[in-house]
Amino acid sequence: MSEYQKVRHEFPPVYDEHSRILILGSFPSVKSREQQFFYGHPQNRFWKVIAALTGEEVPTDIETKKHLLLAHHIAVWDVIAQCDIIGSSDSSIRNVIPTDLQCILHTAQIERIYANGGTAKKLFDRFQKKSCGREITGLPSTSPANAAFSLERLVEAWKCIL
Repeated sequence: MSEYQKVRHEFPPVYDEHSRILILGSFPSVKSREQQFFYGHPQNRFWKVIAALTGEEVPTDIETKKHLLLAHHIAVWDVIAQCDIIGSSDSSIRNVIPTDLQCILHTAQIERIYANGGTAKKLFDRFQKKSCGREITGLPSTSPANAAFSLERLVEAWKCIL
């Protein structure tokens, strides 16, 4: 049986002063923590969805992923800075310390905030909504755990970000 680990988010958000859309995940998966970048699990459809929406090639390395996001005014960060978690299981998350979104909100003119999945939305509403004074729109998770959504359904659901 797996055990809880206290884990800290160790890589920075992606954003610049031109970012207009902020996409928040819950907390990086084991694969993302190993790669030190967002949505690192090969079965996660995040990069395929963003590429489909922007008409770009699916990025394969961190620099190309950053460039894709920034070129389309998209910022990416997570709701949780530190938590206790078993592996990559969002449902196991406890003892949450939220990230500070003010660094992004004070630098960029964020027009809309989206949650990648229900856990990210729930955690934002619980830990950050009041301090941010902002609403978040929940989108279906791009995680491989969300098998109910095909890539096509995800792309359709995520069209609202553009």
